[in-house]
Amino acid sequence: MHRPMALTADLRKTSQKIAAECCQFLNASPTPFHAVETCKKQLLSNGFTQLKETEKWDNVADNGKYFVTRNQSSIIAFIVGGKFSKNQGRAGYKVIGAHTDSPCFLLKPKSADKGQGYKQVGVQTYGGGLWHTWFDRDISLAGRVLYNDAGTLGSCLVDLKKPIMRIPNLAIHLTERGTDGFKYNKETHLKPMLCSEIMSTLMSPEEPKKDGEKDKPKEKHHGDLLRAIAAACGDRKLTPANLTDFELYLYDTQPACVGGLYDEFIFSARIDNLISCYSGLVAINEMAKADVADDEMTSVLAFYDHEEVGSNSAVGAASKFTNDILRRISSCFSSSNVAQEEAIVNSFVLSVDGVHGVHPNYPEKHQAQHRPLFHEGPAMKFNANQRYATTSVGSAVIRRCAELAEVPVQEICVANDSPCGSTIGPITSTLTGIEALDIGVPMLSMHSVREQCGTVDLVYMNNLLVSYLKNYQKVRSTIPRE
Repeated sequence: MHRPMALTADLRKTSQKIAAECCQFLNASPTPFHAVETCKKQLLSNGFTQLKETEKWDNVADNGKYFVTRNQSSIIAFIVGGKFSKNQGRAGYKVIGAHTDSPCFLLKPKSADKGQGYKQVGVQTYGGGLWHTWFDRDISLAGRVLYNDAGTLGSCLVDLKKPIMRIPNLAIHLTERGTDGFKYNKETHLKPMLCSEIMSTLMSPEEPKKDGEKDKPKEKHHGDLLRAIAAACGDRKLTPANLTDFELYLYDTQPACVGGLYDEFIFSARIDNLISCYSGLVAINEMAKADVADDEMTSVLAFYDHEEVGSNSAVGAASKFTNDILRRISSCFSSSNVAQEEAIVNSFVLSVDGVHGVHPNYPEKHQAQHRPLFHEGPAMKFNANQRYATTSVGSAVIRRCAELAEVPVQEICVANDSPCGSTIGPITSTLTGIEALDIGVPMLSMHSVREQCGTVDLVYMNNLLVSYLKNYQKVRSTIPRE
């Protein structure tokens, strides 16, 4: 029988503080755009300078703190070690990677729909969500809006905040054989209700058609919704006529919270994978306050969009984003045309993404010797078929970094008769040639509209990532490289 490790009162107290901060991060980040914006604000407040890919990077120097974004949904931040230029950057990069996206619904390009006296909204499924968990949730809308203001195009982030939509469940009396017979079609049964047509007529009456005027073209989106979106653009005083396009995500308005009898869990949407972003952000901000005068490496934080759909985009982990930024950093410290290649050999990526914790009602779903538990620390991911990037060398190094921070580490390896997911570790390693390891905090209900993790594991992950950034080079130096 498994014996849980001893927890201290101080550790529990720390976990409460960290969990509350994490919930604030989760609540401020309903979309990848908002997650990156939240990261930007924190980085700027800690002395980071924003760089642009369209400009020269003439001021990048030892001890400097910088970040760059792409598409407003992916971000790379880095702290240059005080002795990075000593060997023209050959000491390499220690990277923390995670992703900003989560399974959800996005508005269709033409979302206006209706049925049985209700205005509905057409949505696309994004990623592999447990879509049945979205039934009967109070849903809002957030994302990025493009607008035309007096001939000038602009963009802004919006969050309607209030619950404006719902996907009602079908009553048990109307299903075949009760709940066991309930099935849904992703195209026809997942259209949220926006409002009733009769209330829409009262609140937003259409302008009467003038004599000789042709019928108006069928609207792409309900006017009611467009007015709400325009109003959410703040003091820009936009109207639906100003809106040119948008990328809008549906999200559950129930906020993240700390729960359980002893306040030991976080219940929230988007735990996969915003808690990893939160921990990575904590670690890079800790390094920003630390003395890096003797650090020969550059610490890097890389958060990517589109992991849940394969990472194949201009801003995903499978894009050139990582290579582009690392190459530009290397070029600031060396004129050699192989500067990045020399740095890559000495670099490492710690890919942080959620881990399937063992479910108390379904323990048989896990391989018997690999059942990650809450409050037992982050779990390293192993897979012989390279679905995860963990190697024996990487495992030994990260275990040592964990020991230095007094962080326990678990392992997960899926059963041979079970499918295995993947994440950005193998993708980043393949495209850059950088050694990598996959690790994550155990969680339950992965890809549900509401997920769950343990508060103590969040403390462990924060401490591990800080230790990794501070100790990686010294720990790795004792293992010969080819």
